[in-house]
Amino acid sequence: MTGKVINLRQTRKKLVKVAKRKVADANSATFGTPKDVRDLNLARAKKAARDLDGHKRDD
Repeated sequence: MTGKVINLRQTRKKLVKVAKRKVADANSATFGTPKDVRDLNLARAKKAARDLDGHKRDD
C-alpha cells in the first residue's frame, strides 16, 4: 500500500500563491475603480455640495 507522493515545496508555493491572489483580489475591489468612474463620483459629490450650499439662507 502506497499513498500519493506530494512535493511539500510545490504545495507550499501553491498556498502562498493562493494567499497572494486573495489579497490582490481584495485590493482590486477596493482600489481598482477606473479613473473616469472616480472622476464622475467626485463631480457628483461636488455638485451635491454646491446644491446644498445654494439652499442655505443668509441670516
